[in-house]
Amino acid sequence: MTAEGPEAGQGGDGEHDLLAMLPRLTQLSGAVNRGRVTERAMEAAGVSVDRPAMSVLVALHVAGTPLRVGEIAARMQVVGPHVTRQINELARRGLVRRVTDPDDQRARLIEPTAEGAAATERYMRTVLGWFSDALAAWTPHDREVFGRLLARFVDDLTAHLNSFDDDRAG
Repeated sequence: MTAEGPEAGQGGDGEHDLLAMLPRLTQLSGAVNRGRVTERAMEAAGVSVDRPAMSVLVALHVAGTPLRVGEIAARMQVVGPHVTRQINELARRGLVRRVTDPDDQRARLIEPTAEGAAATERYMRTVLGWFSDALAAWTPHDREVFGRLLARFVDDLTAHLNSFDDDRAG
């Protein structure tokens, strides 16, 4: 068989399309990680926290409502103790605070302070500005389709990869 055949992972069930995507996914990952998007955006926005702490602030921002530690951890796809460490540091720096859950007086929710919300807003404006600049030549329709398909891909891939953890636990 040639490099074009099934031995190259290009069977008749759409693997060719998937194989063509893999270098692009690798390129995207490299651009985001090597480009240090998070670190550069934090610097440009004047936010001096580490990457995991910024992820906590972004999770709270996207949620638009105070969250429990476990909810933040689930959104970040990490374990609770990792988030607790970040929250403790963010609280110490005055960027988040713990508030009582109105639905369960025993539970605590995490919410950004005014300073934390402002820092996160500056960070988000910076990142979204870069994305907007990168997509400036795209039509609104192309942007909408890309956003919809990207969301679907990420949701489906995340669910599939999470099933590996479910299989190991069961």
